[in-house]
Amino acid sequence: MRVQVAIIGSGPAGLLLGQLLTNAGIDNVILDRVDRDYILGRIRAGVLEHGTVRLLDEAGAGARLHREGLVHDGVNLAYAGVKHRIDLKALTGRSVMVYGQTEVTQDLMDLRAATGVRTIYNAGNVMPHDFDGQPYVTYEKDGVTHRIDCDFIAGCDGAHGPSRAVAMQHGLKAFERVYPFGWLGVLADVPPVDHELIYANHERGFALCSQRSSIRSRYYLQVPLDAKVEDWPDAAFWDELRLRLPGETAEALATGPSIEKSIAPLRSFVAEPLRYGRLFLVGDAGHIVPPTGAKGLNLAASDVHYLFEGLREHYLERSDAALDAYSTRALARIWNAVRFSWSMTQLLHRLPDQSDFGQRIQESELSWLATSAAAQAALAENYVGLPY
Repeated sequence: MRVQVAIIGSGPAGLLLGQLLTNAGIDNVILDRVDRDYILGRIRAGVLEHGTVRLLDEAGAGARLHREGLVHDGVNLAYAGVKHRIDLKALTGRSVMVYGQTEVTQDLMDLRAATGVRTIYNAGNVMPHDFDGQPYVTYEKDGVTHRIDCDFIAGCDGAHGPSRAVAMQHGLKAFERVYPFGWLGVLADVPPVDHELIYANHERGFALCSQRSSIRSRYYLQVPLDAKVEDWPDAAFWDELRLRLPGETAEALATGPSIEKSIAPLRSFVAEPLRYGRLFLVGDAGHIVPPTGAKGLNLAASDVHYLFEGLREHYLERSDAALDAYSTRALARIWNAVRFSWSMTQLLHRLPDQSDFGQRIQESELSWLATSAAAQAALAENYVGLPY
């Protein structure tokens, strides 16, 4: 087989890039080591920036998002038992959209299937080759080794995929910060406690009240790294969440049986550069951010924007300027989001090694955010998403 662009990974980054390429008449194929049902079974967050929504619209995958997604004009910070609202719309003129990553993936998969473009699932031992010369990708299926020749390879295969692994052998420099705690997340079919997200700083640890719809909620608690899901039966989770929320919010909390429960460690990771000859790292293959700033999926979308712009110009305008600038442009936005996610994580969590001085600094910054329009504007600008 020969295509113009081979995409490794059929998560939202790979699917979005593939659809944009297809719409532009650029031939592509997507490979993934697992099947469609496995991918759709992964529960992920879903706060979408304006730019991400625009890209999904451009791809033709925004119809259900606009019907079912929840527009949020603000976000809440809670500390010292009081909830403070940051008016995103008033401060920036923009809002965010709450729409689950699983739903984004479903919409993109359905659109790709409808357009008849090929996706190869259950592709074993996927490996990019010769990306400094004439690139190709090999994979195994049904006991047979296959080869796909291509002009470019897009590595959208996440932190543990082959794209980052081979880049590590070709000069990749890694920047990493591992946080000394994780998030225990619970998904439950109960009405959200608030129509907007609540980020809570409490002496017992951080909590987040989020949602997937008007009848499905997603809640999180900061827990130690050695915590185990089995140590947190539903009743213990709900009791602890109430303790970390302001009184009126805790009283309004509806509870019910969890339909998914998991613990995710928090870390920041950035790979430099994001280009190796004709291989490009996209999304989680090139960077990971803690979920505190709601930037993971949105950074993958901005990577796709920059790479698609470069590939479109290469094929349709015979220019490689945007393609050559991909790594530099994407990394500039990535580091801004990493900084914001780091600052939100520092602001809202109780750090195990935090001194009394550090605690007073955290309290002072929260107070400043609650009273300063300038501080709120800076947070809002980053939260709704910096421009591409």
